[in-house]
Amino acid sequence: MKYILSRPLLIVKRCVIKKSGMLLMLLLSCFAFISCSKDLDIQTNFPFELEIMPIPSTVPADQVVEIPCHIKKTGNYTETKYTIRYFQYEGVGSLKFPGDKPFIPNKLYKIPKDTFMLNYRPKTKEKHSFKIWVADQFGNEKNAEFDFN
Repeated sequence: MKYILSRPLLIVKRCVIKKSGMLLMLLLSCFAFISCSKDLDIQTNFPFELEIMPIPSTVPADQVVEIPCHIKKTGNYTETKYTIRYFQYEGVGSLKFPGDKPFIPNKLYKIPKDTFMLNYRPKTKEKHSFKIWVADQFGNEKNAEFDFN
């Protein structure tokens, strides 16, 4: 008789354990779906640094100076676009990407790669000073100033 009573109890225990396990899985599933946000936060705005390699301080007139530059990013978002502009406030010369037309002062130009070269050609022997600004579409901006004798 003891065996007959314990068998139904065993079946009831199994059923309770099975149903409580299913209830627990259902609650966890509901919690997982309810806690998820429909908006996925993707960081797109990363600050950057503008690195300029050393260049000579004196340049003869009509001689090209190569200015190697690198945009050092703190993060990577593939849709980030960089632009450059410049303003020459002393001397007469031209700045450009190699193989392109000279830049017009204060006009934005797209930078093709993170590492790029600028060519500056002074037209006279006097002192030359200009400044470049590199910016992204998120409002981050860095600048560099150049002086040649």
